[in-house]
Amino acid sequence: MTYALITPPIAEPLTLADAKAHLRLDDGNEDTLLASLIRTAREHLERTTGLRLITQTWRLYLDSTPEDGVIQIARGPVQAIESLMLYDASGEAIAQPLTGHVLDGTARPARLMLNRRLAGTRGINGIEIDFIAGFGESGAEVPDTLKRAMLMHVAEMFAFRGAVAPEDQPAASPAGYDRLIAPFLMRRL
Repeated sequence: MTYALITPPIAEPLTLADAKAHLRLDDGNEDTLLASLIRTAREHLERTTGLRLITQTWRLYLDSTPEDGVIQIARGPVQAIESLMLYDASGEAIAQPLTGHVLDGTARPARLMLNRRLAGTRGINGIEIDFIAGFGESGAEVPDTLKRAMLMHVAEMFAFRGAVAPEDQPAASPAGYDRLIAPFLMRRL
């Protein structure tokens, strides 16, 4: 099971004004750095929780479908399945109809229940599923708790700005960060 980002988010859950207000900054001297830290905080939060905060398109590659016909999608919340492709032995793509399949996009992980077993004849990555995931197009749909965690993380990274290069962030997670994101983590036994 491999995931590839097809279309990145067009916005961030936090605005520059949100970060500047949280840090009590008035001038624009640090705007470029703050924009980078906001993106880093979002990416870190998405990797940690499996959630996609802002709408984005992903591709899931599978070798085969599970015996029970339920495909788990660990990038959520899943808004929609865009396409389902099978590849034959010669590498030709065969589009599959989406009718009859059931998506439970809010489950963690999201579940796509197939109405029939799919089998690509190409041994590796013979099945591709394109899907849209995220809470919405803007930060307004993102839970406030997650935005609060991001603000705390941006502030922590901003404090390290002289000691750690932006490309090496995040250097640390702030105190309380783990408690804020804990309800959004996927737990596995």
